[in-house]
Amino acid sequence: MILLLSEGNCTARDLSQILGVREKEVYAHLVHIARSVVPQRQRLLVIPSKCLSCEYVFDTRKRFTKPGRCPICKSERIQEPRYRIV
Repeated sequence: MILLLSEGNCTARDLSQILGVREKEVYAHLVHIARSVVPQRQRLLVIPSKCLSCEYVFDTRKRFTKPGRCPICKSERIQEPRYRIV
């Protein structure tokens, strides 16, 4: 998973399909990956989710999971967050 995230941006769904694990498991692994890359002077970059209706960006969100709905327009059309190791 670390190798895939080092190569480019991936969503949890992308990682789930490539690795053959459930999406919930991917989120659990992301927490551990975020901690384990720090000693190598790297970090897990989270490209935040965005509402597809009103363009609201969830840039202050700390969780790795996709938000359920937009706090502004209440739409459930949310772009998944993307992850990358930099």
